[in-house]
Amino acid sequence: MADEQHTPPPASAGSDADAAAAARRALAWAHGARFLTTASRLDQLPATELPEIAFVGRSNAGKSTAINTLTQQKRLAFASKTPGRTQHINLFALGPKDAPDALLADLPGYGYAAVSRDAKQRWQRVMADYLELRRSLSGVVLMVDSRLGFTELDLQLLDFVAPRLANGSVKLLVLLTKADKLNRREAERALAACQDTLGRLGTEASDIGITLFSALNKRGVDDVAVQLREWVQA
Repeated sequence: MADEQHTPPPASAGSDADAAAAARRALAWAHGARFLTTASRLDQLPATELPEIAFVGRSNAGKSTAINTLTQQKRLAFASKTPGRTQHINLFALGPKDAPDALLADLPGYGYAAVSRDAKQRWQRVMADYLELRRSLSGVVLMVDSRLGFTELDLQLLDFVAPRLANGSVKLLVLLTKADKLNRREAERALAACQDTLGRLGTEASDIGITLFSALNKRGVDDVAVQLREWVQA
């Protein structure tokens, strides 16, 4: 009897399985996030050697919702009913409870009109100092409303972190949020516009990522979890 011949699986089958497994591991890692501490000033944050990933964005860009979706926890990051009222840096530990391997930093949202001018100026200074000086900062996740693109305040924030992107000490991931509200063509335009703006920063492409993201339909959640886990393991 002749040997039975087996048709080899498509070349992508193994890579798809590997990608799915990597996503499961990354999501399980993110799910373990727990509150560590809160601070209203930079000098109140603990000194740490753990890599720190900061989530930043306008008050209505969906930052807290994105963190809660990524960690699969409904109220890990507090979403105030009045945007702009949360004025603390909140740190969350990731990894094993007895030996965390990373921190998430939830920075206050910026740009909300109802916040006083003094508060805006104070937090602009705190965020600038954090992005420029926080030694443990290794990654920034910038939330941008996919329907609006970069605002002037978003570009100012990129200016704060640009020197650290240029020297490779910090990586950047832009989440184009609320992507469920875009059709395919609109999504392509949003990606292209974002890439064009980031291209002007002059940093290596490997240091910058862009992901269409939706907390509603979970678009991009796996990709973000995997990216952040790779940053920590690098």
